[in-house]
Amino acid sequence: MSSSTAPGRLYLVATPIGNLGDMTERALCTLRGVAHVAAEDTRRTRGLLSHFGITGKELHTLDANASERAVARVIDLLKAGQDVAFATDAGTPGVSDPGRALVQAAVAAAVPIYSLPGASAVTTAVALSGLVAGPFVFLGFLPRQGSGRKELLRRIEHETMPVVLFEAPHRMQDTLVDLAAHCPEREAAVCRELTKLHEEVLRGRLQELAKNEREWLGEIVVVLGEAAALPLPGSSDEELRQRASALLDGGASVKAVAQHLAEISGRARRDVYALVLAVKGASNDGLE
Repeated sequence: MSSSTAPGRLYLVATPIGNLGDMTERALCTLRGVAHVAAEDTRRTRGLLSHFGITGKELHTLDANASERAVARVIDLLKAGQDVAFATDAGTPGVSDPGRALVQAAVAAAVPIYSLPGASAVTTAVALSGLVAGPFVFLGFLPRQGSGRKELLRRIEHETMPVVLFEAPHRMQDTLVDLAAHCPEREAAVCRELTKLHEEVLRGRLQELAKNEREWLGEIVVVLGEAAALPLPGSSDEELRQRASALLDGGASVKAVAQHLAEISGRARRDVYALVLAVKGASNDGLE
């Protein structure tokens, strides 16, 4: 290979999340034009290509557990001037799907990268939910168990923006129960089998949805609506006084202490400033 050979182009191709009619013309044109297709599951991707009459492609497996060697093989093709399309089983590569390692390697190799927009379970569920008007937080799949799961559930409890997450059907009931334990009154939409024949959206407060024991099937996206800000731990007057006293004794100014405590407690800065000022005054009185 000549050192002057221009690298090929890496195309990140979004594929339908259910309804094959959602495949874009640009995606089809790209898949027809490349010789190499990297796929999360070559069987799934081969079936997709066959449905649209696309043949003669060399497929390369690149799933979530792909080795560095597997990624390097695709990068070598790109360095050799070959265009490569990367498609996951459904949706957009890199969104709770493989893709990050390949993109990072392509960036490092100065390979041009193009993302072809298309179907996304996240935006489809957000639109259907009616619970999102602006920014939202996407968390992907919750950890199955342990401290990581508990920590993320606590984060959700104190997150005021809408939250979107994925869940597997066999863990769905447990997840609804856990979410309801942390924020029972929060409005939610459970979106199942989006764009497919048995598409379904269940709406209601989490405590109501958690009582709906049933057999969950298919791909599931959960959308939680906005929530009112909750006071963080340690925000009672007495606890703030104790923290303020310790910080003031350490030499911090009243203004700095008030700003810090207002941020961590969610309390109004003016109210916290008055409380800190009172603690400062009481401390000074004790020295007289």
